[in-house]
Amino acid sequence: MSNLKILNGRVIDPANGVDAIGPIYVEEGHIVVHEPPEAETIDASNLVVCPGLIDIHVHFREPGQSHKETIASGTRAAAAGGFTSVVCMPNTVPVADNTSTISWIQEKAKRTGVVNVFCAGAITKGLRGEELAPIGSMFFSGIVAVTDDGHCVQSHGVMRRAVEYAKMFGLPVLDHCQDYSLATNGVMHEGQWSIRLGLAGWPAAAEELIVDRNILLAELCQHPIHCQHISSAGSVRRIRQAKRRGVQISGEVCPHHVFFTDGCLAEFDTSFKMNPPIRSERDVEAILEGIADGTLEILCSDHAPHAPFEKEVEFDQAPFGIIGLETEFAAFCDLLVHRRHVISLERLVALYTLQPARLLHLNRGTLSPGAVADITLIDPDLDWTFHKEKSLSLARNTPFDGKTLRGRAVRTIVGGTTVWAIGEQR
Repeated sequence: MSNLKILNGRVIDPANGVDAIGPIYVEEGHIVVHEPPEAETIDASNLVVCPGLIDIHVHFREPGQSHKETIASGTRAAAAGGFTSVVCMPNTVPVADNTSTISWIQEKAKRTGVVNVFCAGAITKGLRGEELAPIGSMFFSGIVAVTDDGHCVQSHGVMRRAVEYAKMFGLPVLDHCQDYSLATNGVMHEGQWSIRLGLAGWPAAAEELIVDRNILLAELCQHPIHCQHISSAGSVRRIRQAKRRGVQISGEVCPHHVFFTDGCLAEFDTSFKMNPPIRSERDVEAILEGIADGTLEILCSDHAPHAPFEKEVEFDQAPFGIIGLETEFAAFCDLLVHRRHVISLERLVALYTLQPARLLHLNRGTLSPGAVADITLIDPDLDWTFHKEKSLSLARNTPFDGKTLRGRAVRTIVGGTTVWAIGEQR
């Protein structure tokens, strides 16, 4: 922890409506209004200075699957992507459905992590969708949300009880929207490309049916439900209509669901196999429209690392998921801000700071005086090429290998300490 003077940068702080050239001062790990003594000076000319980016959807695989990723390697990758805070999903081994496992993850993160690691607890025991996990005791252990991500509670009755239980503690409910009876054994989007390639199709309706369920339950229980990794046009339409009538429903977008379409699977590359699957151009356009009009208000990675040997198999047999922490902000900046002009840079920053902090009630996402000095410095015009061999993640399962993107975080500061800077090995 050190005192800092960050000078000459364009400060974008959506929580306070700030977008102006000016200094940011850090003393003893917190934002201050006065110039601190004996401070390190960082010249941020031509850079954006913003609250530390937040990713509310990552898988770090510990405990139980450290051959895929560890908290240490995952947080290093997060820092390299500009993220100062992440929220880990509970599909670990054992499942994070109890206070012991939650506490283990928190302690491991304190010892080996370089960014803030928040935990989401499971909705149901073992992610089996049958019996509620002890949500109350996990809340007191420090979880920030509940989800069965990687799985979806199929029983509407169980889900209703979960939402009502979570409401008692003010915990947002995050849901992986997938109706198993419709998705069946699908491995890619159901459409012309699944027919051409002879692969089992996964209809968009399998997502949309659960989105509808969540809208009904959010309205019935009067409590927020957040739909994870939205991929279909129908889901966007349903969320938009529900929000207009005041339902507490929200949705998030991952870069792969707007950067690629199902035609990318023509070579059977398992780097494009993810859950939910990448879909059609029509779905991509609808998601972009949803981001533009505020229907979808959070961006994230769904960082899902796998060991190389697990992905180097037939497409049907490969696990779902890709890594994304190091490329997500750049991919969205490149596509949404520079190429398609869907949103402004200020709005992009808000989708990674103000909005996730607001949803999960995190004391992050702002540069207000007194706030913890989690800060990201961004060069929005930097052209760079991502090479998976240089990734700080243990995994290499990414469709962004070799992609040239415009915009990148160049320094990541957590609690006043630089944990990653471009060109430096940390």
